[in-house]
Amino acid sequence: MGFQNQSYREIITKAVIGRGRKFSKNIDHIRSESKPSSILGCWIINHRYHAKKKGDIGVEVVGKYDINVWYSHSDNSKTDVVSETVEYKELVKLSIKDDNYLDDEFEVYAKAIQQPNCLECKIVEHGKKIFVEVEKEFLIEVVGETKLCVKVDPDGCEVEDEEEDWDLELSDDDFKDVDPDFLDKKDEED
Repeated sequence: MGFQNQSYREIITKAVIGRGRKFSKNIDHIRSESKPSSILGCWIINHRYHAKKKGDIGVEVVGKYDINVWYSHSDNSKTDVVSETVEYKELVKLSIKDDNYLDDEFEVYAKAIQQPNCLECKIVEHGKKIFVEVEKEFLIEVVGETKLCVKVDPDGCEVEDEEEDWDLELSDDDFKDVDPDFLDKKDEED
């Protein structure tokens, strides 16, 4: 294309050149100090993660979260909380890719559109382990430098040099509902 045809221009800009989304479920195993009788509650907190481009395959999300399980033990006569940090790696493949990028420097944006959430928490293996089923979902965007080709209007842009005429003057009608004794009435009430 080049500059032979003056009705087009090439613009170099940053744009989304890749996008992906991944929903995942996994089971985390937690050991408790005491043999659990029943599960009373399960919370997942302190989710932290970061993402980096992984070749042409996609984006790797590396993170961790804390699982807190409240459980009863000693034949449901006592309660306790077990807390464990779980680390994970998720490979998110890019479903939308534009291979027309200019260099290999990318910005990767990851957003947890579904924070890690407990689906099910149960006692297994003769009461010695707690299984926690966790779901999470990520949305990924890869931003890179790319080239756009745009058509130039031969007539140019119509730009008005004059400021718009804003009618900011007040008329008598604007003051008809104003009570001139408003301040005096306020002082009388106090």
